Amino acid sequence: MRSLSRFLLPALAALTLIAPAAASAAPALDAEPLAQAHAHNDYLHDRPLLDALDHGFTSVEADIYPLGDSLLVGHDPFQLRPDRTIESLYLDPLVERVNADGLYPGHDVKFQLLVDFKTFGEDGYKRFDEIMRDPRYAGLFTHYENGTVTEGPVTVVISGEKPTEFIEGQTDRYAFLDGGVGGSIGADPALVPLVSDDWTQVFSWNGSGDMPADERDELERIVGDAHAAGQRVRFWATPDDAGAEREAVWKVLEEVGVDHINTDDLAGLQEFLSN
Repeated sequence: MRSLSRFLLPALAALTLIAPAAASAAPALDAEPLAQAHAHNDYLHDRPLLDALDHGFTSVEADIYPLGDSLLVGHDPFQLRPDRTIESLYLDPLVERVNADGLYPGHDVKFQLLVDFKTFGEDGYKRFDEIMRDPRYAGLFTHYENGTVTEGPVTVVISGEKPTEFIEGQTDRYAFLDGGVGGSIGADPALVPLVSDDWTQVFSWNGSGDMPADERDELERIVGDAHAAGQRVRFWATPDDAGAEREAVWKVLEEVGVDHINTDDLAGLQEFLSN
């Protein structure tokens, strides 16, 4: 990690971009939580996290690069800025909102923060583990300790370049693992509560015409087996351009009970699930 940091940290320090004023984490009064709504690449929206909450989303995904002591949010190194950290964009507004009146006032909501480490997964996770234990976040995260899971307002799931063996060896942790549909269904949900996969690598159907019966059966099997094991299911790379194909895929995902429907179009999925 040192070699990359040696080049990127000076570049980040030299940025003259002025950080935007901190946005209020107050909830939108008309936002209804949508259990299946997952904001892919959430940090690309104008107001990361807050736009998702304003549209009723209950799961968001953030790509992370560890640099020095900072965990910076972005998909590629050129997108990174020193003011855009996991704390400033996600943890601080989450704890502010939880402590004020709950993520969605009047609703008992299970919220997922999916953290995708793009590089240096073990180094990044160890730093993230330290951050989650900071007293200012006390009570925010779902907690695993010696075989017992205590639900918190926010469940953190680690994806991408993840240090599986290190996390599995922790007897006291505030994070869980994202597994693959092909090999992790049936794993202990106290370690792997979520299984995810690339839709295009599992299914050929892209929403045009009816879903082939054998693929529909396979999707139902995946969801059924995961749910029987106490796990949730997510697919990425589903069609995300507005139109009949996307709506057809979303309809099937909703019908079979896929837990997290993946999108970059917050308003589009909100309208679909609300209707």
